[in-house]
Amino acid sequence: MNNKRSWLIPLGMWTVFEIVAVTLWLAKDNLFYLLNFSYIGTSIALGLFLFQRNYKHARRIVQLLVGSYMLLYLGLICRENMQIEGFWYYLFTGVFEAATIHYAVAKIFGPLLFGRGWCGYACWTAMVLDFLPYKVPQSPRKKIGFIRYISFAAALVFMASLFLSHVGNIEQIMFWAFIIGNVLYYAVGIILAFAFKDNRAFCKYICPITVFLKPMSYFALLRVKCDKEKCVSCGKCKRVCPMDVDVTDNSRKRENGTECILCMECVKACPKKAL
Repeated sequence: MNNKRSWLIPLGMWTVFEIVAVTLWLAKDNLFYLLNFSYIGTSIALGLFLFQRNYKHARRIVQLLVGSYMLLYLGLICRENMQIEGFWYYLFTGVFEAATIHYAVAKIFGPLLFGRGWCGYACWTAMVLDFLPYKVPQSPRKKIGFIRYISFAAALVFMASLFLSHVGNIEQIMFWAFIIGNVLYYAVGIILAFAFKDNRAFCKYICPITVFLKPMSYFALLRVKCDKEKCVSCGKCKRVCPMDVDVTDNSRKRENGTECILCMECVKACPKKAL
């Protein structure tokens, strides 16, 4: 393995997050942003380095480091609603803090660089669902993706109703919405995983965050590409992909192309190192 290359990609990703960390720290005059994004960037860089070293649990380590931090520390201890309801809450109040910054970096503008990497390396919902037994989909993809738009609209209507009704103690409501929302996400995600024999069924059909992620991911700079000269069309990459992406097609219009979570299962499965 090229030792220089094994350091270059992790260092590059760490640098991107460190630039965000320092910029927000200086702009907001709040040390939290420096520590927060430095921690996330370091965790992702560690995972990428381990992946370069062929450590099979590299992505799972990042998921646990970042997902647990956001769920337990930011969500439960700091009482920040990092779900989509929290994004609407801060957006409606005109405050560029916590959830709005998180969404801007990870789910709105960040995907222009790393696509749906959030779903593969940081989502605390997927962190748990990926422990279930159906890592490779056991049934054909269902045509019910429209449900994500319903859940997206429901979150927006919920928050709009609170503001229009001038409900008091809204911060307490947001905290409990975070807890209840996560319980529902896990329950629905686990039920769908077993019903469809697919750990990522929730991500494909229900998750409202994908409404932000999909259009931006179309233009992502970091993408899995196929060397057509090496590819022997064995189909192994498609069979192991948890999101049913056709990675042998290098065009941006490839099947389910905006749903690649950069899990690299296809790269590991390719017998000819064509990806």
